[in-house]
Amino acid sequence: MIKGVVLAGGLGSRLRPLTKVTNKHLLPVYDRPMIYYPLETLRRAGIRDVMLVTGGNSAGDFLRLLGNGAEVGLDSLSYAYQEGERGIADALRLCKHFADGERIVVILGDNILEDDIAPHLREFEAQASGARILLKAVEDPQRFGVPIFDDDRIVAIEEKPSVPKSRYAVVGVYMFDARVFDFIAELAPSARGELEIADVHNRYIAQGDLHYSLLEEGWTDAGTFESLFRAGELAFRVRQNRQQR
Repeated sequence: MIKGVVLAGGLGSRLRPLTKVTNKHLLPVYDRPMIYYPLETLRRAGIRDVMLVTGGNSAGDFLRLLGNGAEVGLDSLSYAYQEGERGIADALRLCKHFADGERIVVILGDNILEDDIAPHLREFEAQASGARILLKAVEDPQRFGVPIFDDDRIVAIEEKPSVPKSRYAVVGVYMFDARVFDFIAELAPSARGELEIADVHNRYIAQGDLHYSLLEEGWTDAGTFESLFRAGELAFRVRQNRQQR
């Protein structure tokens, strides 16, 4: 049984003063708190058992908002607390006991997707082992992890490169087998003082076991004022399109 993880920590410093008194992932995106969108992405893909990792002074607000997850369509919603800002991989490390040796799907709490990830999840389930990431062509890849290709094969992931070697961003949706926690345990902090998720992906690449899928529809993060604005527009469009179907 594949479980879901939503990572919603960090201080959201690029969104100050909006985040001075609350967690970034509790800010409104169109008509709902931001955190609802990654949870809905997992739920629509059939994932009902989720752990949410957060931190900072507003951590308790997630419990008040989401409770046990029933109101957002989950069977179970667990919580973990990350001390400080130590990176995505460090936050994921806290979910080892929750994963309990099973495969997991990780989504960053500020990611808004138009695509249904269920087809990509089925591709992941068909893999004998390894990891799967989602990619999207963007205008500003230097803000993200960027894949380096040899033909159609990914040979490395660079984190926020000043000169990107492709136009693709690694979307904040990652699918891992149980080895992910062994790889995280081997990581050293980067120059930013964080455990980088790109280093985890590169461990899978080194073992020839990182696969990828391309997103076809809209996607954005919401970590800057510009992308937060785009997130609201995308959420509105998705809502309108689904109501018309």
